[in-house]
Parts: sequence; C-alpha cells; structure tokens
Amino acid sequence: MSAGPDFRLEGRLRRQGLWPVAGVDEVGRGPLAGPVAAAAVILDPKRLPVDLDDSKALTQKQREEAFERIMAQAIAVSVAFVTPAEIDVMNIRRASLAAMMRAVAGLSHAPSYVLVDGSDPPSFDCPCRAIVKGDASTLSIAAASIVAKVSRDAMMRRLAAHFPQYGFETNVGYAAPRHLDALRDHGPSPAHRLSFSPMRDGR
Repeated sequence: MSAGPDFRLEGRLRRQGLWPVAGVDEVGRGPLAGPVAAAAVILDPKRLPVDLDDSKALTQKQREEAFERIMAQAIAVSVAFVTPAEIDVMNIRRASLAAMMRAVAGLSHAPSYVLVDGSDPPSFDCPCRAIVKGDASTLSIAAASIVAKVSRDAMMRRLAAHFPQYGFETNVGYAAPRHLDALRDHGPSPAHRLSFSPMRDGR
C-alpha cells in the first residue's frame, strides 16, 4: 500500500518516555443489531505488522490476514463489547465510550498514552489524544480498527446461526433490505437494539 498509516506519532511519544502507547478504535455504532465493539492495541516497534490500513479501506480477506499479523506480532491486544441491552440503557455514544474504556482496561500492559480514533474520546487513566480519521493515519489506531471490525463481524456470524432470518452473516446488523424485511415479518430478536428505529417505533 502506498500511502497509509504510519508509526511516527507512536515513535515520538516513545522517545518522550511515554510508552507503551495504545491505539483504540470502535466499530458498530450504526447497526440495528449486535454489540458495539472496541479494540485496544499496543504494537511492538520492532515487529510492526505490514499492510495495515483503516479497516474500511480493506477487503474482508485483507482484514482477516492483517488481524492474524496483529495478533501474532503486537505486544498486547484487547477487545471489548457492549451489548444491545446495555446500548439501550446507555445510548450509543456512552456505549461506544464504555467499549473503548473496557478495551484499554483489558490490556495486559497498562498504556502510558492512548491514541483514539475520532474526536470524542473517553476519560482514561492516562493522557489521551483523539485523532480524526486516525485509523487512516496512525498505525496503532489502524490496527485497533482492524481488530475491532474482524472481532465484531465474527460475533455477528455467530449470531446469524441463532437468528438466521436477519442475514447478520452478510449485513452484520446494518439496515440492509433483507434485514428490514425480516424485522417487518418477524419483529426484533434479542440481538436487536430496541432503542433504535424501527424497533423504537413499535415495528
């Protein structure tokens, strides 16, 4: 890949004595079903995985191959989920922040600095920097975006086995036509977010 995320910011922080540095990203704010997921990744400066990018810029095959490289080469990886029922209680913004906090708390090495994709970071126990489109510019965040996406997609495929009518194996909970048709015909499943439309509207 020609231009993509790099490790320069993490390197600068490391030289300033701020190490380990964790990249954090979340996925799944928009779907009608399934959890919101977040990942936190501490990359090894001596074993940086190749061909990482924003997960949205990669094919499923590329994401899954990158996921394997990250899991084999990173210093620490943590994935956390917030369930649909929790989302209904918290709201999706708070659920996304909670997922990111859980992911960082689950790391085997406590980070000295956290880099988060977006502009709305949680309050961590260490310094944090939010970077808009950080998954396309910062390698640790790109790694976290891949881990979060692959992990959530795998969970949605498992949910598809329990609730086959909604097509979760292909739409991963988003409002695809087959999914909306199934909601009209069957109503929501336990995997759905009841605070989201159309469930909220009584469909």
